[in-house]
Amino acid sequence: MAAQDEERRIVVGRVAGVFGVKGWVKIYSYTVPSGNILDYAPWQLLLGGNWVTLKRIAGRPHGKGVVAQFEGYDDRAAAATLFDCDIAVMRDQLPDTQGDEIYWADLIGLRVVTVDGIELGVIDHLLETGANDVVVVKGERERLLPYVDQVVREVDLDGGVMRVDWDPEF
Repeated sequence: MAAQDEERRIVVGRVAGVFGVKGWVKIYSYTVPSGNILDYAPWQLLLGGNWVTLKRIAGRPHGKGVVAQFEGYDDRAAAATLFDCDIAVMRDQLPDTQGDEIYWADLIGLRVVTVDGIELGVIDHLLETGANDVVVVKGERERLLPYVDQVVREVDLDGGVMRVDWDPEF
């Protein structure tokens, strides 16, 4: 993995609401399982367009989600100012992948090229649909490609390209 990748922020969740009156917030975690977000520290929150490191003083799984409290956010009103803020960690905080595992964040920005060499665009983001994940490719138009073995033939992170078996007219 390139040194620049080690320095990237990876969004791992967002503040989804307030919880109680003592400054706790509900966290929508993008990690699987959701409680894994608590394994990472420090967290950086996107506040007013700037990434700010906040000290998490408490956090725990709660129901199907996670709740947390940050230093300096001691009441409901203060916690409410964090609503809808993205939560990120630095890429080098994540564990190394094993075998053919790939973090979604590592796919963002890859060029997408058909097996016949036709350029389709760049991966903008991915969607979780339940049946299979979907790669959103932005080029001369937006394409939604299923992230399945029949379509995704090769992912070359070092080369910055994903090769797909896909009809460019579709």
